[in-house]
Amino acid sequence: MTPIALPITSLTALFSGLLILALTLRVVQLRRRGGVVLGDNDDRMLVKAIRGHANAVEQLPIALILMGLAELQGGPLGLLVLGALILVMGRALHGLYFAVHGTNWRFRVVGMWMTLLAQVVLIAALAITLIG
Repeated sequence: MTPIALPITSLTALFSGLLILALTLRVVQLRRRGGVVLGDNDDRMLVKAIRGHANAVEQLPIALILMGLAELQGGPLGLLVLGALILVMGRALHGLYFAVHGTNWRFRVVGMWMTLLAQVVLIAALAITLIG
């Protein structure tokens, strides 16, 4: 068996892809239910689902790019794993708020702070790699 190239980034990308797929399916489900082809038809649940999906698509690529570049260049393993774990947990909490109606808003806030913290950790991992 061939070893996985960039295992931390690959596993994080796998989770990210599954999360984006789940958020996409939620938007599709709500669009079908409401007969909405384009836009949101002023449906609050659909607006929330669309923004949850969009936020994941906005945040995950930069984190994965930072992670992949740092990992490819032999960045600090501890920081990469820490960044990946924080990112995965943060995105899961954030996505849960947007995907499940009635979820407490604190999931969104904590999830976003964790996402930002993960990005700081990954920026640090890349910077250390470039400087060191």
